[in-house]
Amino acid sequence: MTNIPTELLRTLLTVVDLRSFTKAAQKLGVTQPAVSAQIKRLQFLLGFDLLDKSAPGVSLTEKGGNVVGQARKLLAINDQIVSLAHGNGRGRLLRFGLPGDFIGLPLWQSLAAFRARWPDVRLHMKTGCSATLLQDFEHGEIDVVVAMTSPHPHEMASHHWREDLVWTRGPLGLDPGKPLPLVSRGETCMFHRHMVAALENAGRSFDIVFMAGHIDELRRAVAAGLGVTAMTRTLADAGSICDDPDLPALADVACSICTGTDADPVVRDDLVAVLAETLRPRSTVKAGGDSRAAEGRTPDLRAAARSGMQSVA
Repeated sequence: MTNIPTELLRTLLTVVDLRSFTKAAQKLGVTQPAVSAQIKRLQFLLGFDLLDKSAPGVSLTEKGGNVVGQARKLLAINDQIVSLAHGNGRGRLLRFGLPGDFIGLPLWQSLAAFRARWPDVRLHMKTGCSATLLQDFEHGEIDVVVAMTSPHPHEMASHHWREDLVWTRGPLGLDPGKPLPLVSRGETCMFHRHMVAALENAGRSFDIVFMAGHIDELRRAVAAGLGVTAMTRTLADAGSICDDPDLPALADVACSICTGTDADPVVRDDLVAVLAETLRPRSTVKAGGDSRAAEGRTPDLRAAARSGMQSVA
């Protein structure tokens, strides 16, 4: 009977999930030739091709897709057995970070459900700008990070999606002959950099009239008619989205979830699945946005306490 080494299956899943041999090698801490050699060895043991060589990028054959599905089940069982050595998770630490823009009641509820599944895992959460969080991740200070990048997803992303940037405004008339009043969170904010770049490329003058410290302050300033700003469609209140033809088009942003290798893989991958499911915009959102999506991202620390996330730091 042929026994399939689990490290070969884990390499296959990493290649498939990251859609790249290079990214898989970086994540696994080996060379790209080593990854290719492991895939070839796995194909030799199985007796058939897993990857479709005629298709661009990383594409599975029909049998390869079946192997991937079974490999996920096998590795999950393997990792659960290994986790028994940790005393049922007692004392394990899982650190993750994400921009504060993503924080809202749906996230608190999802994290509370996650903690209920893993009561002995210490869950530490950190918020900040994407650049700082990614730096912490690269230094090994965070196990899982959600970050916004542009124009491409982060090279180490295991999950990623794109979000549209839109202009938002309240009861404010826009005079093309006058500088556009902007409300912003400063140059460290990706939304700020995108809207300033778009205005400068279009030759449109602007004046920053208010510097907000938080997304909520940004929304209130816009709603009061103080100025206009840019944010993702899922963060914007539906009624505030502005399609004024005098405003330049905005580039979209990529949202990435990156994972390290130090944390327990079973617990880590469960958290990643929770974050991807909770934060990724729903494909059913109608044109013009969905106000419920925006409300769900509104930071609410009292909601965190009600949902059982008191120990998150």
